[in-house]
Amino acid sequence: MTKFTRIGIIGAGSMGGNMSLLFAEHGLQVSLYDVKQESVQAVIDMAKEQDNTRDKVTGYKDYETFMKSFNNDKQQPRLLVFSITHGHPADDVLASIRQYLNKGDIILDGGNEWYLDTERRQKEMDKLGVYFIGMGVSGGYQSARRGASLSPGGNKDILDNVLLPFLRTVCAKSEKGGDCVTNIGPAGSGHYVKMVHNGIEQGMLSIICEAWGIFHALLGFSEDDIGQIFTDWSKKSELNNNFLIKIGGDICTRHYKGDDPSSGHVLDDIEDKVVQDADNTEGTGVWSLQEAAQVHISAPTIAAAHLFRIASANRPDRIQFDKLVKLEKPRLADVLKEKTEEFIEDLRGAVYISIMASFAQGCNLISATSHAKKWKIKMSEVIRIWRAGCIVQSDYIADLLQPLYLENEKSNDEPITNILLLKPVAADIEKYYPALKRVVLLAIEYGAHVPALTASLEYFKYVSSTDLPTQFMEAELDYFGAHSYDLKSEHAMNIKKGPHHYEWKKP
Repeated sequence: MTKFTRIGIIGAGSMGGNMSLLFAEHGLQVSLYDVKQESVQAVIDMAKEQDNTRDKVTGYKDYETFMKSFNNDKQQPRLLVFSITHGHPADDVLASIRQYLNKGDIILDGGNEWYLDTERRQKEMDKLGVYFIGMGVSGGYQSARRGASLSPGGNKDILDNVLLPFLRTVCAKSEKGGDCVTNIGPAGSGHYVKMVHNGIEQGMLSIICEAWGIFHALLGFSEDDIGQIFTDWSKKSELNNNFLIKIGGDICTRHYKGDDPSSGHVLDDIEDKVVQDADNTEGTGVWSLQEAAQVHISAPTIAAAHLFRIASANRPDRIQFDKLVKLEKPRLADVLKEKTEEFIEDLRGAVYISIMASFAQGCNLISATSHAKKWKIKMSEVIRIWRAGCIVQSDYIADLLQPLYLENEKSNDEPITNILLLKPVAADIEKYYPALKRVVLLAIEYGAHVPALTASLEYFKYVSSTDLPTQFMEAELDYFGAHSYDLKSEHAMNIKKGPHHYEWKKP
């Protein structure tokens, strides 16, 4: 095992800055660089505030002095961490430090990066004998400080023998899953898994915000009431220790001045727009949808959630269109006065299986790509490292899926490609589907915004149907495009064009 005594971090934003403090806290000297020197100084100032990080973070103003801050013994590999925006910034940094790199150096790209760009950089660095590892860092800036869920992918020997022993000391820990880091697989698989993690996350975020909207508008609950419900949900049954549900409780009950309700809720002042997709600072949601379409995985929950965010970002157009049309707005559902508790339980079940829909779509996407690219990703390990330190953490779902994946991986059976076909998962969907339907029907009747909940309902409907109206679509495709079709009597199961064409109208 290589024992690192110094680590270099490029990028001193919220993620890179907090990782710097985490590494310093674990005894490493940290060399820190950012084009924004004020960000570097802010991290150094924070390091000075604690005894276990004081004098362990040093800032540098240029790449030359930054790279020379390491022991220049070429037998000792240097470890660099990128914490920068996706796209060209990583290429710019590599071009700037290329002349200072030594054979055997290791670069951990901890940003949310497009996996094909990661693979391109791996090939470029391989020519120099430098190991480029794409590593997902899940959990946001707070986990970056305390220990995140890590999904590195790349050179197997370097990961297993050099990086994993080190990363296990700084990653998140879970009671049931241990160290929340694993060797995801070769090439860009680490960034791919993180990309899909974020796609699942987007689905979950929309589902939970839609539930909040129902509580707020249709039931007329106060923020504190909603917060208490979320907190209760996060302590039991299918939503036990669900990270986003848990912090939802905290958000709803947070006043500007502690427990003083007269100071107002922070949430009430937040504008209703999510811009990080529309301003291109975040790419993982777009890439997840792009990949789902590319490998033919139906992912409507994730898609609806993403497009909801896109629409929310364009507030000016929403305001203008609202002036042009008189469409319904969310309103109190008086019908719920006599059955509030029953409806709350329905909504809990609806939220749970909609979150399961997002998981199913994301996990099936990872499995399909892993199979196509021969990455051999162990999905039991993916679920295991998502048990702590990350945004999609949800104990019940992990307890359900991890053993099923693990049992499959230990057998000689074909890898699981669709978790909806697992009996325990199917049983939960069948159990809570009626609740989801009741919630969606009532929400639509009273004007609530429920794109991801509705998409999840429709998803379960059409993937469980053996008599879809798409036979009419197939006929129209054949009519104008001679696309051909299968006959029902032939019971064709293969995914390819059928042999039959009907001449609906002569050219």
